[in-house]
Amino acid sequence: MLDIKFIRENPELVKKGLTDKNATVIVDEILELDFNRRNIIVKNEELKSKKNKVSAEIPKLKKAGQDTTVIFAEMKSLGDEIAALDNQLREIDENIDNILRHTPNIAHSSVPVGRTAEENVEVRRWLPEGFSFESDFKVLDHIELGKKLGILDFERGAKISGSGFPLYTSKGATLERSLINFMLDYHLAHHNYIEVLPPILVSRESMRGTGQIPKMEEDMYLIEKDGLYPIPTAEVPITNIHRDEMLSEDELTINYVGYSPCFRREAGSYGKESKGFLRVHQFNKVEMVKFSKPENSYDELENLVKDAEDILQALNIPYRIILLCTGDLSFSAAKCYDIETWSPAENRWLEASSCSNFESFQARRANIKYKRKADKKSEFVHTLNGSGLATSRLMVSLLENNQTPEGKVVVPQVLQKYTLFKIIG
Repeated sequence: MLDIKFIRENPELVKKGLTDKNATVIVDEILELDFNRRNIIVKNEELKSKKNKVSAEIPKLKKAGQDTTVIFAEMKSLGDEIAALDNQLREIDENIDNILRHTPNIAHSSVPVGRTAEENVEVRRWLPEGFSFESDFKVLDHIELGKKLGILDFERGAKISGSGFPLYTSKGATLERSLINFMLDYHLAHHNYIEVLPPILVSRESMRGTGQIPKMEEDMYLIEKDGLYPIPTAEVPITNIHRDEMLSEDELTINYVGYSPCFRREAGSYGKESKGFLRVHQFNKVEMVKFSKPENSYDELENLVKDAEDILQALNIPYRIILLCTGDLSFSAAKCYDIETWSPAENRWLEASSCSNFESFQARRANIKYKRKADKKSEFVHTLNGSGLATSRLMVSLLENNQTPEGKVVVPQVLQKYTLFKIIG
């Protein structure tokens, strides 16, 4: 959530930031509400001070035998005015809160300005030794491979739950589990993370804290009877670990990594390509989450991207890093890199990870602060998260880039100690 003080002090900067993000510019509306709010507070304090003074006079007047009828009437009038102003203040606060909770974060100054994904910027790419974008045999896509090898069954998954709910079978299930275990183990061994296994159902307050609600509520599944949401990403429960907490400066940076299944209705994705793993409602993901001091958060963002890259290089999967422009940033992000892996069958790059710095946007919503040692003052932490990685589209690239001319799949060497087999087929 944006800081109203920051909006008050930097109105033109916020206006430009919201315009660059293709968002509704609410600055003038917020400033008018804020102005009225502060005037009401001043007036209310004056009335309360006057009421206190009048209250203090009543015992003296009674003791002197004077009639206090007029003073009691004045007290009642003051009380009614104060109550009316309190109600006005409550309505304004609710209005401001509602507007700010629907208003996205603004982009960091290093983010390129652009309206659509076409204006994103490729930062770098990594290709395995000997890699070629051309193949000397007919490349099967992941759906054909899955069916041929008996490792993926999208039809039966749809029969069980509906489209977008994949079924892994035989060595496909083992490969998926091995990939998750490998990524967790690698982050723990090489990247100084603390492993967590979070709940996959969360409260509305948790969803609100990370920014999924209220703006993107239609994309979330909801268990209405219990008021719980199946998580769209482990970012939600892991970030909420420290909701309403005061951390110490010595604790930062905190690095968490955790696996979870993820659930997304994708209500706004109708018409988009949805075959196989390209768009699913349930998928698995290893998530990295950081709680950082503000002055370190952009260095931590670069570390986050590098941690995800290490996984892909260990798996020997070609990828590229994309810096998102302002118009393609998510609701909560101030800066984001997408990591895209190559699909030979699709002949294009597929998003497999997003690494974002939210600055204090989520922490302000979730009330996550830390206390500085030097002056004992409290400040909101900066939160970051990145997929390390999501397995669905990663599995597309893994299967397609490791297939043989015979239609078999060679298991990446780093996974073989988990799968206990070297080839599928």
